[in-house]
Amino acid sequence: MSDHHHDHGHHPHPISDVQARARALESLLRDKGLLTPGAVDTLVSAYEQDIGPLNGAKVVARAWTDPDYKQRLLADGPDAIRELGFGGLQGEHMVVVENTPEVHNVVVCTLCSCYPWPVLGLPPVWYKSAPYRSRVVREPRAVLAEFGTELDADVAIRVWDSSAEIRYLVLPERPAGTEHLSEDELAGLVTRDAMIGVQKVEAPA
Repeated sequence: MSDHHHDHGHHPHPISDVQARARALESLLRDKGLLTPGAVDTLVSAYEQDIGPLNGAKVVARAWTDPDYKQRLLADGPDAIRELGFGGLQGEHMVVVENTPEVHNVVVCTLCSCYPWPVLGLPPVWYKSAPYRSRVVREPRAVLAEFGTELDADVAIRVWDSSAEIRYLVLPERPAGTEHLSEDELAGLVTRDAMIGVQKVEAPA
């Protein structure tokens, strides 16, 4: 994504106590040879894109294959998600919104970076960025197009603003031509970005 921004390089924001302690610990581990350069970035990337979103992908795949579960998921997201063994902090109050051929949902947190950690892992950097947080509310269709998601003009877009009180998970549309796939195979198609709503789930080639 692109957006106009000001250079705040001369006025850095002070880091929090937690950030300071994390940096100090990382530095200490590196100095003692217990942590290689880039290891933290690799670990964070894994939790952002692979390990964390696997939970959400399993939830989506179950909803695609079990109509009763889907009904429970849309009625009470946290309770249905706990059925699969997922839950905890940042996921106590969660609403699941369903994409359909007529409606496409996308999630943002305009104030900070509230995010359903139990099903999506760590929030990606772009989700926390000021351009995404402001632009997806004003021009969602343009932002989605930048993620490669082109929607027909007659598809309504709903933007859901997460907060400390409530977080949202998008239930993507099941792609056509996947009727023969197992639940595990379907889960393998579901991406983190589809559960935020910036992309669709694609059928396997």
